[in-house]
Amino acid sequence: MLRLLADFLVYSLLGLDPDSSLGHVLNFFIYDFVKIILLLFVMIAVIGFLRSYLPPQKVKQWLQGRKFLGHLFAALFGAVTPFCSCSSIPVFLSFLKAGVSLGVTFSFLIASPLINEYLVVLMLGFFGWKITFFYVLSGVVIGVSVGLILDNMKMENLIVSDLRDVQEQGDPETAQGQKLSDRFHFGLKEAVSVVKKIWVWVFVGVGLGAVIHNYVPQEVVQSIISKTGVFSVPLAVLLGVPMYGSCAAIVPIAVVLFKKGIPLGTALAFMMATAALSLPEAIMLRRAIRLKLIAIFFGITTLGIIFIGYLINMLQGFLV
Repeated sequence: MLRLLADFLVYSLLGLDPDSSLGHVLNFFIYDFVKIILLLFVMIAVIGFLRSYLPPQKVKQWLQGRKFLGHLFAALFGAVTPFCSCSSIPVFLSFLKAGVSLGVTFSFLIASPLINEYLVVLMLGFFGWKITFFYVLSGVVIGVSVGLILDNMKMENLIVSDLRDVQEQGDPETAQGQKLSDRFHFGLKEAVSVVKKIWVWVFVGVGLGAVIHNYVPQEVVQSIISKTGVFSVPLAVLLGVPMYGSCAAIVPIAVVLFKKGIPLGTALAFMMATAALSLPEAIMLRRAIRLKLIAIFFGITTLGIIFIGYLINMLQGFLV
């Protein structure tokens, strides 16, 4: 439905050529912007409704003493949600507002774009079960590991104040007995409040992503990576981070890179970096967390992906 709406607005109403770069950019922007805003509104409303039954303090109490399990559950939940890095942010914000620990929310945020059911189907078709299994396992390991590291660094003070206040104080409304209609109203009010605060960041982030997605040729990436030898893994990751796209959309590019002689780990590291980290994602996260924490999150995740890339290169003979 959203795709048809984007096609109508760009190609019928504005009359742009479907084969033009500008047409592709606007179509991509409209589709992703509307999708993310709707997803943001729905997820915040649903989580807000559930929070009226489950105050943040109860969530915190349940997670105490269950650190590893909390991270594992968050990563596995992320693995079954079909979101790109930017589409995962509404759920990330919902978790923060519900009082879930910072590291656990990041375990979800990393695993969600890296792994999902349609990605697994595509990888099985292109790469076979061994590579697919190792990739999925790697995505879960990165999500859990980065989340645990961030939890141990105790950086809750880097959450933007209005979200941190909710975590520290809870919501007075959730402590009161309420009618069902009041709980729905609470969820809707919270959704409207969050969308008002973040829509500009979504607008800028998706706009940047649309330009990068449509104006960075695959051939350029392939040419640069193929000439760097042992440094191909970190370079592939650094090239992937600024780009924007779902992991499933990047699978064909990873296949082409591999068939052109790029090592398997290098190709998959590029795919991981493109899916899990992006400049549009960083722009949207700025509404919820400070720049210092964004930089730490990107840095640790980048190192994790580079490590996995080199490991897969070492095991390529076994996996292929």
